[in-house]
Amino acid sequence: MCGAVRDARAFLPYTSRMPNDASPTLSYTPNDNATATLAGSWQVRALAEGNTMQTITAALQPICKEADVRWDLSQVTALDYIGAQLLWDAWGKKRPAQLTLAPQHENFFHRLEETGTLALIRPPKKYWYAPTSLRQLKDKLLDHLTGFVSLIGQLVIDLGRFAKEPARGPWKEISANIFHAGYQALGITALVGFLIGVVLSYLSAQQLHQFGGDIFLVNILGMSVIRELGPLLAAILVAGRSGSSITAQLGVMRVNEELDAMLVMGLQHGYRLIMPKVIALAIAMPLLVVWTDAMALIGGMVAAHLELGLSYKYFIRELPDAVPLANYWIGLGKGVVFGGLIALVACHFGLRIEPNTESLGEGTTISVVSAITIVILADAVFAIIFSGVGF
Repeated sequence: MCGAVRDARAFLPYTSRMPNDASPTLSYTPNDNATATLAGSWQVRALAEGNTMQTITAALQPICKEADVRWDLSQVTALDYIGAQLLWDAWGKKRPAQLTLAPQHENFFHRLEETGTLALIRPPKKYWYAPTSLRQLKDKLLDHLTGFVSLIGQLVIDLGRFAKEPARGPWKEISANIFHAGYQALGITALVGFLIGVVLSYLSAQQLHQFGGDIFLVNILGMSVIRELGPLLAAILVAGRSGSSITAQLGVMRVNEELDAMLVMGLQHGYRLIMPKVIALAIAMPLLVVWTDAMALIGGMVAAHLELGLSYKYFIRELPDAVPLANYWIGLGKGVVFGGLIALVACHFGLRIEPNTESLGEGTTISVVSAITIVILADAVFAIIFSGVGF
């Protein structure tokens, strides 16, 4: 309420009035007994008319800067929490020393005083190494492990049922998932595989040429691509592309309550949703591995011809002798295992999504990261088990 204008230590009286009698008014008389008098309606409806709120706020600021101002609110006809909060903020969130109020308005400022004394309790900081955090992490890991094992068990039961009654199996779902996860992934896997082959061939050719071992480029490309890079690269691409799609699909079905509707109709999630996706990826992944291997070898062959001058005929003729047949079977076996693991992980996190959009995004992200991690771990297990095979 600091609407007074200071000029040579003199104060001019200030009055802010609205068009009608119900509007809030503010009068300030600067003298030895400076008094700010408020009258009219100080409710939100009156303050919201025109520029009343801005005018009153601008008038309050200079008055509040003066010391020992007497505030007279006895003539205020109506007051609500909006008007009281406006004055309370102008007073610096404390009651003035000299304040006259109507009895019916005392409760507004009393509650504002009580609210101002409240302090928010900050939650204690949580560290990952704290006993409580470690216990929660252990419980979460056990929960995921139990759920994943249960999912595998249900898959085995569904596969047994499918083997007994193949005519009544979800063939359309399997075919659709093969199309989405396999056929539609041919483009991206071919492009990435070709580029990886080019990069690997160029880097290897530069090193081999220094020692005169140009002819061994076929051996390096064949073993690395067919045995390791092809299956792993295809699995990572499928985990990021198809794995996230599966998780998001199941999550949207959870949000839309379609999963609950399936249970009401007597349709099991495992037989109609999980098993078709696992079978489809187990079938599509080996084919994608062969496709990725071929594209990577073509890219390496082109780079070898440009960098070292190796002919295409020589590359194709030497490739079967450079790579034993066992490596092809190991690569195909990796494709089957990787495909099944990606589908299981994607379905596991998709079924655990809660019916809200935040959980959907978080679950999809965790699904992709977990699928890629499990694929790399499985590849390490393959490397240890078959360390003496195919060389």
